[in-house]
Amino acid sequence: MNAFYAAFWAEALKARRAAVAWATAAAFLILPLVGGLFMVILKNPEQARALGLISLKAQLTGGVADWPTFFSILTQGAAVGGSMVFAFITAWVFGREFSDHTAKELLALPTPRTTIVGAKFLLTAPWILGLTLLLFAVAVGIGMAVDIPGWSLALAWGTLASLLLTACLLLLLMPFVALAASAGRGYLPPLGWAFATVAFAQIAVVLGCGDWFPWSVPAPASGMGGASAQALALHSYLMVLLTAFIGVAATFVWWQRADQAR
Repeated sequence: MNAFYAAFWAEALKARRAAVAWATAAAFLILPLVGGLFMVILKNPEQARALGLISLKAQLTGGVADWPTFFSILTQGAAVGGSMVFAFITAWVFGREFSDHTAKELLALPTPRTTIVGAKFLLTAPWILGLTLLLFAVAVGIGMAVDIPGWSLALAWGTLASLLLTACLLLLLMPFVALAASAGRGYLPPLGWAFATVAFAQIAVVLGCGDWFPWSVPAPASGMGGASAQALALHSYLMVLLTAFIGVAATFVWWQRADQAR
């Protein structure tokens, strides 16, 4: 237990001192800022037009400046943007040592490799969930500042639950990103994997088998396309859990068998 605590402390220290923590937070918080801008445009279309702002994209949100529309932008955007931001976080956690050429020193440590991998996986969970909570808090602040109507506590709690569900589903899909970062020994393979899964998720939905493709599940859970988490069947969640299990197991196996040559 002391070895695991030490490994987790080391991983957390590396993350705290790296610029990536601030970069991922800034990237994720673009979403509520854009949503707030849409609300301003919808509330004041003539003024926005006078300032040179384009109201066409705001009209795509439904044309109503209220909390349900704002939260809908937030949850749906979190499903798409979160998949890339979370993939970048996971790629950094598992690929940093390979890009910095310090992996052989890490693999040579007396700390069991399973402990190191477990600490890395554990670090991604509070990081991702913390960003999700920060996103919601900032979004509420922006919505209050813009003074849009339609606020209700039930709506806020429902949105937070939807965001957390989406974040948890995306988190369960990150082990394959970790595997790609480990086996690919760097950042590019896992980011390429993340882009590919986003594309294949769209294809699976078009082909009508999105409920069986794990990477297609977070979108309907967020309410994208008018769907909801209630519309997802049990097998969709089981596919995500199975994918997470396979990804975690494969990552542990790879680290156990990795050589120290590089």
